[in-house]
Amino acid sequence: MFKLFRENVRIAMGSIRTQLLRTILTVLIIAIGITALVGILTVVSALENTISSDFASMGANTFNINQYENTSRRRGGEEREIINPIISYPEAVMFMNKYKYPLTETSVSFTATSAAEVKYEATKTDPENTIVGVDEHFLTNSGLETSLGRNFTGFDIQNNSYSCIVGSDFQKGLLKDMNPIDKIISIRGAKFKVIGVLKEKGSTFGNSQDLRVLIPIQVARSLFTAPKINYTMSIMVAKKEMLDQAIDDANNTMRRVRKLSPVQDNNFAVVRSDDLINRILGITKYLGMASWLIGIITVLGSSIALMNIMIVSVTERTREIGVRKALGAKRSTIAFQFFIETLLIGQLGGLVGIIFGIAIGFALSTALSYAFVIPWGAIMAAFITSFIVAVVSGLYPAIKAAYLDPIEALRYE
Repeated sequence: MFKLFRENVRIAMGSIRTQLLRTILTVLIIAIGITALVGILTVVSALENTISSDFASMGANTFNINQYENTSRRRGGEEREIINPIISYPEAVMFMNKYKYPLTETSVSFTATSAAEVKYEATKTDPENTIVGVDEHFLTNSGLETSLGRNFTGFDIQNNSYSCIVGSDFQKGLLKDMNPIDKIISIRGAKFKVIGVLKEKGSTFGNSQDLRVLIPIQVARSLFTAPKINYTMSIMVAKKEMLDQAIDDANNTMRRVRKLSPVQDNNFAVVRSDDLINRILGITKYLGMASWLIGIITVLGSSIALMNIMIVSVTERTREIGVRKALGAKRSTIAFQFFIETLLIGQLGGLVGIIFGIAIGFALSTALSYAFVIPWGAIMAAFITSFIVAVVSGLYPAIKAAYLDPIEALRYE
C-alpha cells in the first residue's frame, strides 16, 4: 500500500512538472482565497491581542462607578432621554466612608482638563495634555506602573504636596535628554515636582495615554474649579471570586448615597473592567465572520478552477489512462492517482496562501501598531480549507478517470 502511494505521488509530481505553468496559475488561484482568509484573521487576532493587552493591565478584579451618559429608557411605548447626574465630590467621599466591603481598595479621581499647557523653564508643550486628580490608590487600581520614580504616598495626598507623575511622552518632549525626576514643571502657574514617570501605554482608540499628568486630587480641585466636575470611583478587590459580591455591595452603597427608593432605577454606572473588553471583542467576532465569508467566496472560485483544471487533465491523459487499464490498473488505482494530484495542488495553494496571508497580516499589524501574534487558528483553518477544496474538486475528475472505458480510451487521439 505504501509503495502504491509513493508511486502515485511520483506520478502526480511528474504530471505537475509537465504542466508547470498551469499548475502555478492554479496554485495562485487557491492561494488568493487562502491569503484573504489568513490575512484578515491575522489582523483580527492582532487587534484582539492588542485590546486584551491594553485592558488586561487593569486586571479582572476591578470595577468603576461613574456616570451614565445619555442612556435611553422606554416609558409607555415612548422613548425619552435620561441624563444621569454627575458624581460630585461629596458623593464620592460619602461612598468611600460607607463602602466597607472587606479586602477592597477604593480610589477617587477626576479628569481636571484634557487641554492643559505644561511648562519646563522656557519650554512649553502644546495644550493637549490631560491633567488627572488622583489619590494614592489610583495607579494600582488602574493597572498603571512607573518606569522611573515612585507612586504617590498617603502623605503626599493628605498634605496636598505639589508633586506629580508624568506620562512617558514627557521624556521624549518637554523633559528630553534629562532625568525627569525632581524637575519642576508648571501647570496653570503652579509649580510641581516630578516624582515619577509612567510606563508607556500607547494610544487607545486614537487617544494618547502617555500625555497625562497625575497630581494630588485636592490640589487639582483647587486649581481646576469647574462648576460640575464628575468624579470616578475605582474599586479593586483582592480576590477575583469576591468581585460579584463586592459589586453588589457597592451598588447598594451608591444607591444609599443617592437616596434612591427600591422602585427607582440606578442613576449611575457600575462597570467591570472586563465588560468593555468583552464588548469590543464581541465586535471583532463580526470581523472574523466577514473574513470567513470573503475567504469562502474566493475559495469557492478556487475549487471550481481546480476542478476544471483536473477535468482538462483527465481529458488530455485519456490515452494514458487506457494504457494503464489495459495493463491491469484497477479503477481505485486510477482514481487515487488523480486524487493525489489534486490534493498536492490544493495543499501547495494552501501553503502559499498561508505564507502570503501571514506576511500581509504582519505588515498591516505593524502599520496599525497592533501586537502581532501568529494566528495558529487561521493556519489550521487554511490547511483544512485547502484540503476540503482539494477533496471536493478532485472527486469528480478522479471518478471520471476511473470509469473511462479502456477500449475507448485507447482509441482516443
